[in-house]
Amino acid sequence: MTLNVYLSGEIHTDWRDQIITGTEDLDVTFSSPVTDHEASDECGTSILGAEPDTYWQDHKGAMVNAIRTRTAIKAADIVVVRFGQKYKQWNAAFDAGYASALGKSIIILSPPEHQHALKEVHAAALAVAETPDQVVNILRYVDGGTL
Repeated sequence: MTLNVYLSGEIHTDWRDQIITGTEDLDVTFSSPVTDHEASDECGTSILGAEPDTYWQDHKGAMVNAIRTRTAIKAADIVVVRFGQKYKQWNAAFDAGYASALGKSIIILSPPEHQHALKEVHAAALAVAETPDQVVNILRYVDGGTL
């Protein structure tokens, strides 16, 4: 069985690469948001035209990115949502909520010090991991039933 996994959230570390590398021997395909910050921010105005107000620039980008995100989450079997140390990932919280509403299996990846702040998000997940290696092991177990 091929697992379709969407990797959502924090874009400033190599956690996605760690998971992808750790599952190279499994039948897993991955998708993710655009992780080039500039391209993600500017997609709306680049495609739909310039806006004089930054609110509408951001709005256009958010809407175009939402098309990509919603499509990928709908196609996913599992959604991994990473909350990192440094930045607030509001989009990751949305992705977790959207995936939950669709009945997707969710794995949250977050540091232990975020447990209280993310308690509602953790409640929507089937697993809460602290390291990319733990996510790899979950995917390995789901794929082949082995520890």
